[in-house]
Amino acid sequence: MLDWSGLETACRSCRKCALAETRHNVVFGEGARDAEVMFIGEGPGEQEDLTGRPFVGRAGQFLDEMLSIIDLDRSQYFIGNMVKCRPPKNRDPLNVEMDACIGYLRNQVALIRPKIIVCLGRIAAMRLIREDFKITKEHGLWSEKAGTWMMAMYHPSALLRDPRKRPEAFEDLKKLQAKIREVCTHTYPGQS
Repeated sequence: MLDWSGLETACRSCRKCALAETRHNVVFGEGARDAEVMFIGEGPGEQEDLTGRPFVGRAGQFLDEMLSIIDLDRSQYFIGNMVKCRPPKNRDPLNVEMDACIGYLRNQVALIRPKIIVCLGRIAAMRLIREDFKITKEHGLWSEKAGTWMMAMYHPSALLRDPRKRPEAFEDLKKLQAKIREVCTHTYPGQS
């Protein structure tokens, strides 16, 4: 396992898959390195590729607004993606691309040791929770893997495309807030 510095250096110089050929920036992930909550999406979009920061486009801004409802801000969690480079035209990452990148994500999880991992969307959920995960039926449901609580929520871009799913997403946020209060030891707003 690499330390933070070694991991970031390895990530930024990675050439393990074809995404390295078209990227502007590696999107390593960011946030508290001792976070008890970790969010994982599928891959960077255009704004993320240009800035090198995760979830900064429209979907990221919407995610920030959603998490503010439960008093979470970026100083309190770590956020990253299954792949660290943008798939062309924001297509879903291919299995070969996720396979090339999964070691970096596992290393981040091992360094952070979060108590909660929230998969943003079906791609991350199918890779991290279960291969046949059905986001429309199983979002908001908790499972435990190796001592870490895991849940999937709709990806914020899906909520922007289909606002009818927002009430369900709000319920998932409340479930996340309750789990944070139950298992986290850091003090979060609204937690006594």
